[in-house]
Amino acid sequence: MDQKGEKHFVLVHGACHGAWCWYKLATLLRSAGHKVTVPDLAASGANPKKVQEVNSFSVYLEPLMEFMASLLADEKVVLVGHSMGGVALSVAMERFPEKVSVAVFTTAFMLNPDLNLLTISEKVEKNIDSNMDSQVMFDDGLDKRPTSFLFGPKMLESKVYQLSPPEDLTLASMLVRPHPTNTDPNSLEETKVTKERFGSVRRVYVVADQDIILPEGIQRWMIELNPPDEVKVINGSDHMIMLCKPTELCSCLEEITQKYC
Repeated sequence: MDQKGEKHFVLVHGACHGAWCWYKLATLLRSAGHKVTVPDLAASGANPKKVQEVNSFSVYLEPLMEFMASLLADEKVVLVGHSMGGVALSVAMERFPEKVSVAVFTTAFMLNPDLNLLTISEKVEKNIDSNMDSQVMFDDGLDKRPTSFLFGPKMLESKVYQLSPPEDLTLASMLVRPHPTNTDPNSLEETKVTKERFGSVRRVYVVADQDIILPEGIQRWMIELNPPDEVKVINGSDHMIMLCKPTELCSCLEEITQKYC
């Protein structure tokens, strides 16, 4: 951070998405004088890995973890995660707590020492209509675990981007990629967080009140189980908060960094 108040934001996408979904927010933050890093996680966005190559959370999260490890000893960043990107944030906080000024969970999965990824995922999956056109792939055979998941066009339109501009829905329909699910069950250990490390980092949760995929009730459930330092609400936003309400989210992040950085 320099004397002009420049912050370094690291924006982490959710399942099936990539760095591209942050294009509006990244532009606004850079225009405000901030530094912005937007990684593509493995087999996401423009990352060259194939979804079949991602068989553990370590592989999936490697681009973010390599970036965090590359930061200078005295350099701190503002982590912002969306949806499943909250898992990446949680792991980064656990591994590099000294490099995070504040972590912002934007309608995102938020782990805690007593709440693991499997429990959150099961709760979210119960809320997703199995009759919709989402695609579950079994590249290793129907008798094996599903290898990937992809939002179908109807689900994108009606439950993910239902309040977002139509051009962003069109962009998503062109760019979404299957999200790897063929991770070794033992690799869940790689996402465990502790009170001593994860818990030492300041956290803010940003609620999207019209989210259908991750409804406000589930967001509030995670918040209640492990209260962050602050909770903010952006009204009228669907799941894609950075595309639906980019200006409001940018202002929210400015307020957060002024208070916690």
